[in-house]
Amino acid sequence: MRSPRHTSPPADVRALNPDFETAHFRQALSRFATGVTVVTTRASDALAGQASSNQFVGLTASSFNSVSLSPPLVLWSLGLHAGSLPLFHAGTHYVINVLATDQLELCKRFAYGQGDRFAGVDYTLGQSGLPILDGALAWFECHNRSRYEEGDHVIFVGEVERCGFAESGEPLVFQAGQFGSIRPLQP
Repeated sequence: MRSPRHTSPPADVRALNPDFETAHFRQALSRFATGVTVVTTRASDALAGQASSNQFVGLTASSFNSVSLSPPLVLWSLGLHAGSLPLFHAGTHYVINVLATDQLELCKRFAYGQGDRFAGVDYTLGQSGLPILDGALAWFECHNRSRYEEGDHVIFVGEVERCGFAESGEPLVFQAGQFGSIRPLQP
């Protein structure tokens, strides 16, 4: 069986103009439940081997997804106007930390916090020297393999070099503007 190849649509085929407002689109998107992550990297002026919390940058992201098992690839995206975009764009590595339900305050700190978001946060350094947040449900230490600018975001594709996970716990979930958890359905 031949594997499918990427092909572009014919040049004369274009998307139709949307027949909805941005707010309507946002509301439709909010119906999709997503997990919540904190993505960490090193500040541009940090020196390798330093473990000072102000040498790191982190942000909350719900745009995380798997791409491929072989090679092991994941993706996430960041808005073009995010202040930390140049750091993530230029960095060679980042860590994606999947948050557990008991990490809601950590989620908010990295989403809205000012100043040193790592102050008082427990973490260990991965092999790339980047923070892996204590208590994360899973973590993925990634090489910053590729970046694609699409619309008002940059899509980051990371090649996973190392990963780990907790044996138990529930993921923090975001849906319809609210945080929650998941419960298995009974058959």
